[in-house]
Amino acid sequence: MRRARNQKTRKSVAKRFKLTASGKIIRNRSGKRHLLSCKNAKRRRRLGTATQLDRADDDRILLNLPFSKRRASKSAKPKPKSPEPGQS
Repeated sequence: MRRARNQKTRKSVAKRFKLTASGKIIRNRSGKRHLLSCKNAKRRRRLGTATQLDRADDDRILLNLPFSKRRASKSAKPKPKSPEPGQS
């Protein structure tokens, strides 16, 4: 008898991205590993700060973090409004 496939967290994604309490995804900026002498101080300071991930990439990251509190949306379509009771 086969075992059910478990959900697993992609550890590489878990190390690179963090979820805030409000559900935003935070990432580190790239470009601060080497060749720093040719980058000015303002640019190096900016590269050291974390930034919010673009909303278009949220679903891809959340699919790889199955145990996060926030779930990936299945579709981007808004739900249709149901008519209010008493109105026809």
